[in-house]
Amino acid sequence: MATQTGTLAPSETSGLPARDSRAGWVVVVASMVGLAMGLSPIPFYTIGMFAPELQQAFGWSFASLMGSITVQSVVVMGTGPIAGFAVDRFGAKPVALISLVLFGLTFMSLGLSNGNIWVYYCQWVLMSVVGAGTLTATWMHTVNGWFEKHRGLAIGIASTGTGITGFLVKPLAAWLIGTYGWRTAFFVIGALPILIGVPVIAMLFRERLAGPAARVSAMLAQPVIEAGMTLREALRDRRFWIMTFAFLLIAFALTAPTPNLENILRTQRFTLPEIGAITAGFGLSVIAGRVAGGWLLDRYWAPGCAMAILLLPAIGSFLLSRPEIGTSQAVIAVITLGLGAGFEFDLLAYLIARYFGRRAYGTIYGSFYTVIAFGGGMGPVVYGRVFDATGRYDMALATGVGCLLVGGVSLLAMGRYPSWDGEES
Repeated sequence: MATQTGTLAPSETSGLPARDSRAGWVVVVASMVGLAMGLSPIPFYTIGMFAPELQQAFGWSFASLMGSITVQSVVVMGTGPIAGFAVDRFGAKPVALISLVLFGLTFMSLGLSNGNIWVYYCQWVLMSVVGAGTLTATWMHTVNGWFEKHRGLAIGIASTGTGITGFLVKPLAAWLIGTYGWRTAFFVIGALPILIGVPVIAMLFRERLAGPAARVSAMLAQPVIEAGMTLREALRDRRFWIMTFAFLLIAFALTAPTPNLENILRTQRFTLPEIGAITAGFGLSVIAGRVAGGWLLDRYWAPGCAMAILLLPAIGSFLLSRPEIGTSQAVIAVITLGLGAGFEFDLLAYLIARYFGRRAYGTIYGSFYTVIAFGGGMGPVVYGRVFDATGRYDMALATGVGCLLVGGVSLLAMGRYPSWDGEES
């Protein structure tokens, strides 16, 4: 396919920093920090620590408290595409800075909860609206612009931010709650995006800008208009709908086991200390999945990589669905699920850049984030209802295996990469 509209003329691109340069890796580190401090990981990985405290303080049911994650998923279905449009229109840096500050403040406001569950839900709605600019689309929009040969690895490293948060924030929250109480814990954790995220993004995060624009403040500079499809053009492309179908299934199957993992292992008659030891490697395997997956995407056809890597969590779900498993099998299952969960967003970010270009990257990514939020939001609920009805997760996990296999096979229909800005197809 020939290079598409939206490309700058050679004279306009001559002042651009080189792709795959050292400056790009600085942006990768900044993106990793920004993602780690954002809406995607912090509420998800801390709600399990705060829920027992809020239940004890206000008498709320555990199901009601977990409903806050569902609220977030539903709201993000609407705010994700809007945030992506804002990134395309105004640039990633100003959107990220504003969103980090507002997200931090709204998360801190949870420490002021007064026992009204509906006020609590409204706080989550507001947090999901103002924090949407910290979601993956903002960071991947910019990282994609800096890389070509090492794009997959760059995406993978930047995406490890969520895994790092998952690994560190739970023990931090536990220490803060145990030492100072849950209200102080909300305030301290909510301050992290402002005290850590904002300075890092202000100093290190920038778009790949042309000529004189690179010498002015990134807040005022205009991002380069890249080659690629608009959202309207993408919606008319069959590959958009192939990805929509595939990622709906993949998100369902990869997200559903995570919040149910401890209970799944409990049904396998593991003790609480054994469950803690078995699940300890999940966060690290997510990080490994992001880096290894990105490395593979740079070297092999992405849909083929997806099919191969998605076999791993499919095997993990199959192992957990068996009537009885040993400790070694449980550890393998948890690690493979973590590897798959780590690869999911790398794969999405890479496929969008290669098949739809970067012209409307944020808007298109935001649209797919809606798909993932829907599939991922349904998954834990469906698994939970199967458990309520049967006392086990066998049927749900078997369904997850099927979703992963069908989703992976569907992506094989994507075909060859188009050529954008002279990239190899």
